[in-house]
Amino acid sequence: MAQVQRMSRLMVKTLRDDPADAETLNHKLLVRAGYVRRTAAGIWTWLPLGKKVYENVARVVREEMDAIGGQEVLLPALLPKEPYEASGRYEEYGDLLFRLKDRKGSEYLLGPTHEEIFTQVVKDQCASYKDLPVILYQIQTKYRDEARPRAGVLRGREFQMKDSYSFDTTDEGLAESYALHRAAYQRIFERLGLDYRVVSAVSGAMGGSASEEFLAPAAAGEDTFVDCPACDYAANTEAVTFALQPVEGAEHPAAQELDTPDTPTIETLAEHLGVPASATLKNLLVKVDGEIVAVGVPGDREVDLGKLAEHLAPAEVELVTAEDFADRPDLVRGYVGPQGLKVRYLADPRVAPGTAWITGANKPDTHAKDVVCGRDFEVDQYLDVVVVQEGDPCPACGAGLKLGRAIEIGHIFQLGRKYADTFQLDVLGQNGKPVRVTMGSYGIGVSRAVAALVEQSADDKGLCWPQEVAPADVHVVAAGKAVQTELALDVAEKLNAAGVRVLVDDRAGVSPGVKFTDAELIGVPKILVAGRRSAEGVLELKDRRTGEREELTVAEAIARLSA
Repeated sequence: MAQVQRMSRLMVKTLRDDPADAETLNHKLLVRAGYVRRTAAGIWTWLPLGKKVYENVARVVREEMDAIGGQEVLLPALLPKEPYEASGRYEEYGDLLFRLKDRKGSEYLLGPTHEEIFTQVVKDQCASYKDLPVILYQIQTKYRDEARPRAGVLRGREFQMKDSYSFDTTDEGLAESYALHRAAYQRIFERLGLDYRVVSAVSGAMGGSASEEFLAPAAAGEDTFVDCPACDYAANTEAVTFALQPVEGAEHPAAQELDTPDTPTIETLAEHLGVPASATLKNLLVKVDGEIVAVGVPGDREVDLGKLAEHLAPAEVELVTAEDFADRPDLVRGYVGPQGLKVRYLADPRVAPGTAWITGANKPDTHAKDVVCGRDFEVDQYLDVVVVQEGDPCPACGAGLKLGRAIEIGHIFQLGRKYADTFQLDVLGQNGKPVRVTMGSYGIGVSRAVAALVEQSADDKGLCWPQEVAPADVHVVAAGKAVQTELALDVAEKLNAAGVRVLVDDRAGVSPGVKFTDAELIGVPKILVAGRRSAEGVLELKDRRTGEREELTVAEAIARLSA
């Protein structure tokens, strides 16, 4: 049986004011309530109350992973670089990877994620189809060298994550493992009390095909997602698609050059000609692994460089420089057009065959109008690359999409055979021949889930935990007098004996006002006060979330809280 947590002995130091560098609720409140302490930029110490919340989240994750047949393991965080070189991710991760050498000069990294190592483990341990399917998982510290760690425990250089991996011999088996994880994640987030959305996503450096994110809507979120009010479509903005819709039968006059001095931007061009920006064609020049490539989008839209990079991965994408223009006199800065362009031309599907545009004429101070896609220029490849806007058509039903901010709390991938191919992960099949294994990868940010709970549930008084993850079920407060402290400790022990997790504020020399403020700040779901009627054996029970209060005898309080 757990012991009563007495604040007179607990290492918890609350603060009246927000940390000077704090921008988000989780950063402000977890520090002020004594749950975490900043050790360095993006590196946090979990103090006793914070560790209890973290472990409660981890417990829920473990229970639901075990329920789908997951087997928990623990892999090292310090890893040799060779497996990541073999997969290509040693270079793909770039500056995000912590790299180091031992005293002998051997190169290592701190694991950002563990697909490569899990693949090697299964290759070593599983030889036959009879050994599969298998789901392995771990809850472990991960490392990414974020350039600007921010938002408290939401975005750190060191963070806690559950990553699991499924191994199957067939694509149908992978689909089943994926479905098991998807349902388990829904149960996890429902038990944690998180408001969440399941959205279509892109795989990024993880690789693979099918991919979905679990997002917790919150103002502090770093992900932007779309939600359709007319159907169940939802997606990360990087995964939103726009159907190519050629325009047929439209008649356009021949392209005509226009004298447009000092109009190198869409804004100046639209003003000079008196046309909307949407009538113009914007042509952004980028370098893809050093090759100059043009990207065309309507003039009223912006190129989403993140989406572009995802489409072209693992190639490196960067903007062209003044030096690049100097080396290519045929590329006229501010006046580039796709007609006659001697570079590869990519375009958003909105630049469809049959659409006419005002665009650069590849001459200084000159544009051209009635430049028609499919007649005056061709698109080498269509890619969804524009920044999604509120009101863009839903790919499923056509209704206007709504934009929202959210925290990514989970991500699931059907990796397929990418890593199995890299490490030649085969098992002996039923027919006695080798079968290439197919994989899934599934992550939950455990520390991120703590931050997301704060962002969604805190109020102007402090933290407000759901009971499943709270550091205690009830916070007993002794108002200060000896009789009140005696009653508080007595009821705390009785509640503890009844299986209730108890935090009791028995601090001497601390005013009732400070104790009540701290109780609100710490955020335990129920607050039980031994106050003015303590001599009568009567306590006040307050619901932290609703503020509802009622007076109860000791027996009534124990019965209510242990039910």
